[in-house]
Amino acid sequence: MTDLHPFIAGLPKAELHVHHVGSASPRIVAELASRHPDSKVPTDPEALADYFTFTDFAHFIEVYLSVVDLVRTPDDVRTLTFEVARDMARQNIRYAELTVTPYSSTRRGIDERAFMDAIEDARKAAEAELGVVLRWCFDIPGEAGLEAAAETTRLALDLRPEGLVSFGLGGPEIGVPRPQFKPYFDAARAAGLHSVPHAGETTGPETIWDAIRELGAVRIGHGTSATRDPELLAHLAEHRIALEVCPTSNLATRAVADLDLHPVKDMVRAGVLVTINSDDPPMFGSDLNNEYAVAARLLDLDERGLADLSKNAVEASFLDPAGKARLAAEIDAYTAEWLAR
Repeated sequence: MTDLHPFIAGLPKAELHVHHVGSASPRIVAELASRHPDSKVPTDPEALADYFTFTDFAHFIEVYLSVVDLVRTPDDVRTLTFEVARDMARQNIRYAELTVTPYSSTRRGIDERAFMDAIEDARKAAEAELGVVLRWCFDIPGEAGLEAAAETTRLALDLRPEGLVSFGLGGPEIGVPRPQFKPYFDAARAAGLHSVPHAGETTGPETIWDAIRELGAVRIGHGTSATRDPELLAHLAEHRIALEVCPTSNLATRAVADLDLHPVKDMVRAGVLVTINSDDPPMFGSDLNNEYAVAARLLDLDERGLADLSKNAVEASFLDPAGKARLAAEIDAYTAEWLAR
């Protein structure tokens, strides 16, 4: 069987479901932890592997929030953001929509305008110096309730940074019903932001239906349980509502019991627009290149199949049409050259 890892490493890619703080590499987490020695997060990058071993989704959230607490100053924000882009550049990720949770930073005392300036400064530097185009999804931490929803909406609409394209909802799903967030998503959508909530990762298909019907979702974060409802799969396929699938994340948080049983095969078989993403890559010991390798195995893909998977992300992205055409053409050119060797 052909080793696809070299092809994947050079394949131009877009990523649509990847978290800002959750993308901090062990090197960056350790650096931030050393800046803030009162934290319980290890300062030794090697010790982080054990720290990032999760017993269940609730434990993952607990650990994730402990890393969020390391981002306390605008300089922390800028360092984190640019270094995440550097890691993306190493994987030939050309475009990424990074999920940012500004409420988690501003409530910890970071000045809101300084926060926006920090992510924007890093975004512009990443494009100029690394060739990585970043855009933002501002995401409500669902566990923090309607106060967080109201504040995230205010930050998104009143201080709207240039790179902001979408509005999301993350955190636990159990006990956090989606319909309560409808007014906030209505306001964001009215302002031109796209709706991309997490749904159906640790709950059933009804959460995905709520995200579509109540929150106007045009993409779904995870959507793991969609395959339990044939009508939902048909709706997703017909309306080209993409699923942001994160295989290794789903295994690490116990959203799926076994990677070989991941429902991505059934999603593709039903004609759903599937994109492959890394979610919180260092926390799960993965990256986007590895996720493509996993997808190749699960879906029995060759180089052309992987290129099509990469173009799925371009199609489902919020890049402008000219940007989509350029990136799709780059993927095609790379694939043709590779196969001609």
